[in-house]
Amino acid sequence: MLVSGGMDSAVTIAIAREQGYQVHALSVAYGQRHSAELEASERVSRLLGAIEHKTVQVDLRTIGGSALTADIDVPLDRADEQGIPVTYVPARNTIMLSIALGWAEVLGSTDIWCGVNAVDYSGYPDCRPAFIEAFEQLANVATKAGVEGAGIRVHAPLMRMSKADIAREGQRLGVDFAETVSCYQADAQGRACGHCDACRLRAQGFAAAGLPDPTRYA
Repeated sequence: MLVSGGMDSAVTIAIAREQGYQVHALSVAYGQRHSAELEASERVSRLLGAIEHKTVQVDLRTIGGSALTADIDVPLDRADEQGIPVTYVPARNTIMLSIALGWAEVLGSTDIWCGVNAVDYSGYPDCRPAFIEAFEQLANVATKAGVEGAGIRVHAPLMRMSKADIAREGQRLGVDFAETVSCYQADAQGRACGHCDACRLRAQGFAAAGLPDPTRYA
């Protein structure tokens, strides 16, 4: 299970646990702007019953190309939502799923879970159904488990859910969203800026769901 520390991956853990899966949580320290989300990922994984949580280091700042991995300003209060924003991290989900695939083989697992979403999202190409379907096909031709075993499945249960749907599902499953961090530029205490795309989408989700926003803002 890929876990970022945000609300989507927290709900994904809860869904998997409800379905009876044992969760091995994986986070990736890829050179992102802050460590608050990594601290949240470990905290959320523990609270939601993961068997274990590990963080793998991959420094994507060495190639840059994103406001999250280079000295590029994070867009704030963005009105124009057309096109792929500068917060897109080149190949991030491909790299993360590849690491998860490797660990799944080691564990003997045939199921990989992630919280990508193609409805209320920032326009990232690696959050679309076509990407998940293509990666699953890749997983089944690129691994021993795929070729000789029962096959690899990539689960993305939030793919067609709105942020409001995700907030309501999290509430149903008892997810404490106050423990999650979504902000692109959260401070050292994990408090959100309230102005980046991630903050805006998160706040809109709680409002549309008719739920109080538990986010801690700076």
